Amino acid sequence: MREPVKISGVVITHNEEKNIGRCLNSLIGICDEILVVDSYSTDRTKEICLKLGVRFIQNAWNGFLAQKNFAQDKAEFDYVLQLDADEVLSPALEKSILGVKANWQFDGYYFNRFTNYCGKWINHSGWYPDAKLRLYDRRKGKWEGLDPHPSVHLIGAAQHIKGDLLHYSYTSYEDHINRSANYALQAAKAMHQLGKKPSNFKLVFSPAFKFVQTYLLKQGFRDGFEGLIICKTSAYYTFLKYMYLKLITKGKTV
Repeated sequence: MREPVKISGVVITHNEEKNIGRCLNSLIGICDEILVVDSYSTDRTKEICLKLGVRFIQNAWNGFLAQKNFAQDKAEFDYVLQLDADEVLSPALEKSILGVKANWQFDGYYFNRFTNYCGKWINHSGWYPDAKLRLYDRRKGKWEGLDPHPSVHLIGAAQHIKGDLLHYSYTSYEDHINRSANYALQAAKAMHQLGKKPSNFKLVFSPAFKFVQTYLLKQGFRDGFEGLIICKTSAYYTFLKYMYLKLITKGKTV
């Protein structure tokens, strides 16, 4: 059996006063260091973090991908547990992480994320199980992919562990729709920077396929009215992403 490892809990923030305390409290007693990298919040985020005694640094925002990699590089320890501010470790996941910490065997560990949407826990709609690799050796993993939804690319072996990462996402339907539009624009800009070309076929058919995939194949209908809203908004996001890519490619202002 290996010696116990030390883990850095890492969170990036911007105006997260409603969420950050809950997130950080779930990391206390689990992580040997808690680091918050903040992109110059104007609310009480900094005050809450300092009261909880975490290490707090600020870095200008340059997208999710850049900020997450910057944050993991600033951690004190090589073993990193990186969460978003609206995420919380469940008791079962805390227990699993403590077990991993005492006997680290793989290069990374992933676990399911369970999302609370407007007060309801979502069991389908493509949102659960939603496996996330968030506990890893930073020497073997880094964030890659497209903003606003990059993920950890791991060179090595990973294991699934028990327990859910509780995700307190949108508190209103309006917030979901508005943020989806913003995320779609960010995704389109990232695709354009990578040289991806717009496609009328994808613009027309991808949104419909996304709805069928999430609402029917992934049984979003079982999540009731919330499932319908989630799946329709996912289709809307897909449409906007390809629409924005087409407009950007044409040199239009968006």
